[in-house]
Amino acid sequence: MGLAVVHGIVAGHGGDIFVHSEPGQGATFTVFFPAVEKRIEPANRIATPIPTGNERILFVDDEAALANAGKHLLESLGYEVVIRTGSKEALELFNAQPDRFDLVITDMTMPGLTGDQLARAVMQIRSDIPVILCTGFSARINEEKSLALGIRAFITKPVLKRQLGETIRKVLDDASGK
Repeated sequence: MGLAVVHGIVAGHGGDIFVHSEPGQGATFTVFFPAVEKRIEPANRIATPIPTGNERILFVDDEAALANAGKHLLESLGYEVVIRTGSKEALELFNAQPDRFDLVITDMTMPGLTGDQLARAVMQIRSDIPVILCTGFSARINEEKSLALGIRAFITKPVLKRQLGETIRKVLDDASGK
């Protein structure tokens, strides 16, 4: 798990991370979470099924383990998935076969082209292609900036199956006018 993902988890729980480093001495990471004053009992709720589909998704993450995990997760939701671990490779594939995909899901922080650059490039090739951007932590982009670029959804890592399923279904349904 990268530091960006850890930062996303900690920040999502209202915490913070501080780092102290000295040359030759290593680094100390101090993680703070807010105190919990009382235990909150989970509300009884009726579990609704996670939305699924059968559309074709191009999933891009430069970490092979995360790309493979994403592929398995998306296939468990019924989608046909092609993964690429390089943003330039993904762009070449998309450029060669732009009608092969119904959705592109991309990581933000990658060598070569970043996720927002990849999103812009695929949308120049095919303006109607919906793109979902995933990131652990990025000072460069946030949800507001990504939506202004035409990216349809912004997801913070770690991504939960329900969140991903619901986001994909909403993006695809909105794109098709359902």
